[in-house]
Amino acid sequence: MDARAIIAKLRRGQVPDTQELAWFSQGLADGGVSDAQAGAFAMAICLNTLGNDGRVALTLGMRDSGRILDWDLDGPVLDKHSTGGIGDCVSLLLAPAVAACGGYVPMISGRGLGHTGGTLDKLEAIPGLTTTPDEQRFREIVAQTGCAIVGASADIAPADKRLYAVRDVTATVESLDLITASILSKKLAAGLDALVLDVKTGSGAFMKSKAEAAALAQALVQTANAAGCKTTAILTDMSQPLVPSVGNALEVAEIMRVLTGQAMGPIAEVTCALGGVLLADAGLAPDAKAGADAIDAALRDGRAADRFGRMIAAMGGPVQFVDNWSRFLPEATVISEVRAGSDGFVHSMDGEALGLSVVALGGGRQVESDSVDPAVGLSDVVPLGTAVQRGQTIARVHAAREDAARLAVDTVSKAISVSPEKPDVAALIQDRIS
Repeated sequence: MDARAIIAKLRRGQVPDTQELAWFSQGLADGGVSDAQAGAFAMAICLNTLGNDGRVALTLGMRDSGRILDWDLDGPVLDKHSTGGIGDCVSLLLAPAVAACGGYVPMISGRGLGHTGGTLDKLEAIPGLTTTPDEQRFREIVAQTGCAIVGASADIAPADKRLYAVRDVTATVESLDLITASILSKKLAAGLDALVLDVKTGSGAFMKSKAEAAALAQALVQTANAAGCKTTAILTDMSQPLVPSVGNALEVAEIMRVLTGQAMGPIAEVTCALGGVLLADAGLAPDAKAGADAIDAALRDGRAADRFGRMIAAMGGPVQFVDNWSRFLPEATVISEVRAGSDGFVHSMDGEALGLSVVALGGGRQVESDSVDPAVGLSDVVPLGTAVQRGQTIARVHAAREDAARLAVDTVSKAISVSPEKPDVAALIQDRIS
């Protein structure tokens, strides 16, 4: 086969066949396809869609470009993926809760991307914890504790790693086909029995409109099910953070408040909705409602906390983390108040601006080589619809330096709008696509 012929087909609006897309994916993985050809391939797909069959073929080709894990466990192998948001630490609750309900969750996660935080960065706020165990240790942790949240190894969907880097510099990130193949090639390589997708919409999401989010959800669900993995998507609102904090250690603290019975709130509602669907799809619950009730019970009665603590210890973190979590998490040296400029209601939030303010504080990466300060971020973010008075605290900035704190206070003040009119707050769970 010839890369140029495949690219020419795409340029003419024709969809390459399954063998051609598999061959091109392998060329991405082993270097048989040049960077120029990879860029032309991505641009041609952006301009001329692959359609459902082509999207499935590309996803499977990229999945098969590396290793595919298989498991010998006494329960179903399950996972969840989020399209990204702010204050979105659902994975840290869902993995141990599903494990407490009889599933096994070998969750391959990522780091922060743009304004959104990364699950691995959040976990690494816990001292001593490593998210890069070797495969044998990864398998042991999953078998012993029911869940492990780790980074992808170099041999999982290597075609995606190569194509993703090319897309980032060729203005081809936004393609529905390429997003779908990128997400699912890694998830399907984990050898899953069922998958649930949290597709977010709103100011803090990548997909700002519900129509965009629904289109992505449809593409992901159709492709994953056609590839043989039982998959359902839930559309959730991301017009404000899911927890009152944005930042790595601060979000872990919010998770621990849920696991130790001090809070529930929107994060628990989303976790139960996603986990309920996943348990039902895997046959561990008769339906999604019963599954959601099982997840809720695991969060409330301490079983999810026990699984989380065992996972943290197995990954190198403190053995007594669940009992003494506040003692282990790092804290910022500067805390500044963000105050309301007028009386009224918290009317809207620029979620992307909030996320980028945390990146500017050092809580995320502006380039891949940046180190992350786990202690910085935002806390006590007042929810939409809350009545406030002029001068009242509507958020707190956690920073390493006074000058960085001042800049963040200014950014956050502009990102949170106070209005005389009480807003209509969107429903947290917007739709289900299966």
